Amino acid sequence: MRRILATLAIVALAAGAAVLTAADGGGSPGSTYKVVFDNAFGLTEGGDFKIAGVRAGETTGFKVSKQRPRKAVVEFAISEPGVAQLREDATCEIRPQSLIGEYFVDCQPGSSGAPLKDGATIPVEQTSSTIPIDLVNAIMRRPYRERFRLILAELGTGLAGRGGDLSEVLRRAHPGLRETSRALRILGRQRETIKRFVSDAETVTAQLENRKADLARWVEQAGQTATITASRREDLKRNFQRLPGFLDELRPYMVELEGLADEQIPLLADLQTAAPDLDRFLARLGPFSEASRPAFRGLGEASTVGTRAFRASEAEVAELRQVARKTPALAKPLRQLLETLDDRGRAIEIDPRAKATAPPAPDKTAISGQGGFTGFEGLYDYFFWQALALNGRDDIGHVLKLVGVEDQECVAFYATREGSEEVVDRCNQFLGPDQPGVTTPDPTGGPAPVAARRSSTAVRDDPGALSVAGPPGRGEGPAAEQPGITDGVRELLGPAPEPRGGTLPTAPVPVAPTDPEMPGQLLDYLLGP
Repeated sequence: MRRILATLAIVALAAGAAVLTAADGGGSPGSTYKVVFDNAFGLTEGGDFKIAGVRAGETTGFKVSKQRPRKAVVEFAISEPGVAQLREDATCEIRPQSLIGEYFVDCQPGSSGAPLKDGATIPVEQTSSTIPIDLVNAIMRRPYRERFRLILAELGTGLAGRGGDLSEVLRRAHPGLRETSRALRILGRQRETIKRFVSDAETVTAQLENRKADLARWVEQAGQTATITASRREDLKRNFQRLPGFLDELRPYMVELEGLADEQIPLLADLQTAAPDLDRFLARLGPFSEASRPAFRGLGEASTVGTRAFRASEAEVAELRQVARKTPALAKPLRQLLETLDDRGRAIEIDPRAKATAPPAPDKTAISGQGGFTGFEGLYDYFFWQALALNGRDDIGHVLKLVGVEDQECVAFYATREGSEEVVDRCNQFLGPDQPGVTTPDPTGGPAPVAARRSSTAVRDDPGALSVAGPPGRGEGPAAEQPGITDGVRELLGPAPEPRGGTLPTAPVPVAPTDPEMPGQLLDYLLGP
């Protein structure tokens, strides 16, 4: 009877599949579980119980289910610590341990979020078993194969009406059939993807055919790269050995980078707010960029000319480089000279004006007690005082005090025009026909010009009287005589100078005017031609 039942189990390929799911505390020593199989053939009490291929415990007992159809209920206990937890979707199957008929239960923990509680039962839908190879070999021997043929013939009619049950038994009889069915279902759902893959594969193959030379070169270079990589395996090994330390050093920087990213959130929010304005700015920047193209082209042409100029200046640059080599020898004494000229302690004499114009402390040239001008200040003073010595200034304007005269006849002083009209006209330094206070009214409110007072002024009949003529080209008849000067003024003026290098007659010394109504006659004389 047992032989017939075993043969029927082989024909139906009825092997159980078991799923073991860890509960809270699952995987800890002392946890017990129950697994329901269609057939517990080959299992023995004390046999191995494994989780993911690792021994976790042993088989502790067997029972038969009360519900029909009858099933085998196998009890297990975990005795090893540190094994994976079983979950509600755990699966279990019976596997052969050797060729002599030993079997064990192997469970996969599953991926469900709910752990399997202690004492829970894994249903028969989550279990399977393998086909015992020794039974398959046994039915191939006589007289079992004839008996097997008779059984198939007699049971054919009975199984014809239970195709669904037979399909379910076959599906759970071998895990390979179940996985094959699952793979076929996945392929069925991916028909369109597979179709596109085949079509794209043809395109890729055509491109590879057109570029097979590049593909061959890539394969060759990949081989060279692999060879070089193999030759540097020690360096690569050191790189991987140093990687943990590098990651440890990188951690603080990543923390800082995270903080920086958090601080950038307000900036990015403001940037998002400003994005429309920025978009408008970039849109308006387009016409400006187009208008700038001629300018950039001109700049490019100028750069071409500039390039030629730089290349042409190569000789000058070489000469400057030669001069620069000798510059350090000159720089030190030049520095010493400049520092000396700016040193207040090297002043040659004490001058109160230096303290009045010196900068305040803490300037290094400040004067706390007494001091003089620095060399630079003395040089500046020379130009300042020389300018004041050569140029006078009053309310009217500037007067040049030093005039260079080339003609020697123009150097002599003449008190009258009589007998020297040609020299006076030639040496006259009037700038224009109008001279304030001489030929035209004085703008400062002084007396009328001499030429305007001729007709109303009495002239003393004195051979040394001053004869004043109007400006060249504007005379109005004989010159009017002016009163002479007093002895005190004559003593102040001194004797008249002798003519230099000429035969011109010596002019008599004029007499200062004594008319109280004509106080400007002396100035007219001094400023006249």
